[in-house]
Amino acid sequence: MGEFKKNQVLAVVVKGYPRLSETFISQEILALEKLGLTIQIFTLLRPIDKLIHSVHAEINAKVTYLPERPLVELSFMWQAYWKVRKLNGYKQAFRTFLRDLRRDFTVTRCRRFGQAIALAYEMPDEVGHVYSHFLHQPSSTARYAAKMRGLPWSFSAHAKDIWTSPEWEKREKIADAVWGTTCTRFGRNHLAGLAPEGEQNKVMLAYHGLDVARFPKPPVRREIRDGSKPDKPVRIVSVGRGVAKKGFDDLFNALALLDPNLNWTFVHIGAGELLDQMKQQVEVLGLGDKVVWMGAKTRDVVIETMRKSDLFMLASKIDAAGDRDGLPNVLMEALSQKLPCLATDVSGIPELINHGDSGWLVSPGQPKLMAEAADKLIRDPVLRKKLGNAGYKRLVREFTLEKNLVTIAQKFGAGPKCETGKVSIAAE
Repeated sequence: MGEFKKNQVLAVVVKGYPRLSETFISQEILALEKLGLTIQIFTLLRPIDKLIHSVHAEINAKVTYLPERPLVELSFMWQAYWKVRKLNGYKQAFRTFLRDLRRDFTVTRCRRFGQAIALAYEMPDEVGHVYSHFLHQPSSTARYAAKMRGLPWSFSAHAKDIWTSPEWEKREKIADAVWGTTCTRFGRNHLAGLAPEGEQNKVMLAYHGLDVARFPKPPVRREIRDGSKPDKPVRIVSVGRGVAKKGFDDLFNALALLDPNLNWTFVHIGAGELLDQMKQQVEVLGLGDKVVWMGAKTRDVVIETMRKSDLFMLASKIDAAGDRDGLPNVLMEALSQKLPCLATDVSGIPELINHGDSGWLVSPGQPKLMAEAADKLIRDPVLRKKLGNAGYKRLVREFTLEKNLVTIAQKFGAGPKCETGKVSIAAE
């Protein structure tokens, strides 16, 4: 399998598109397009979000929605199967699927193979490489389809897909892929340890990075708020889906422990399955008059809210299933506005935030520790400013998209523009 050439088409396989919670995927696709790549997006699921980010409107890639339930679209699937079964790699892909099915005897596994048939059928002949975001379901479909078409494939792993996938599956996908990348050193070390002997370097570290040029310059926070005045409460914000690994139960328990004479307000942005439960918890804790629920919002609204806030909080933790965050993009977005961050030291978060320097970290699942840190930061605007400034400097020095796209861009033949670690991808 030869190297990918820029005049070929890159097939990008994702679970759903577009998605509000996955701006890191969209900004990467847009950046690769700006480097001259032709991309076609193949998605396992249709969009469920009513809103889209502005970045989605700038992406030129054609989007193809694979059948979500292949057995329901029998006419199309029969047509696809009749053509794909004649491909030289079909038997090998089918044997791989059967081997996987014996260890994961589920409808989902069968659905992924059906979507792989559709993917192999729908891909234009110009496709030279299959690249999947997330190591679990999208990579299963990408892997089977790539085998059918005799194409190289690679993956970008993130969070849930790393920590909840069975070890046998991760080992075999890493062995099959020509390369893979993930967005934290913590995750990279885990996956590299599952690579075949002598092939640990095929798993690379590439932080998502932030396209800082797309964001407004940080605001100057002239008003000093320290929680002492009822008419000037310290404004706290958090952005994240209502799921267990985000730790909002711990965060609200921490807020409930704060001195009742301390003046603050808290804004939550995001949707999620636990949202109603979170609202109920807030009422039980007696915080209803201090908490504002904004729901899911576009990134423009998120950034504007951050610009008006004094402190960002995130209480990520490892949930009962082992799922956890990688390196949440919202932390980088907060730092882009010099908004100081109070977070937990889970997974890749300490790779972005140096405790006491570019932010403040506490152990996960410890509401008392988070409350003590929040109390300190609410009362000390000078410390908040120091952390926000240092966090911004660290972001632009180490975590820009330009700096971290290089690893992936070079794999797709866009290396010459990235040799110095700089690539012009700002919106025109």
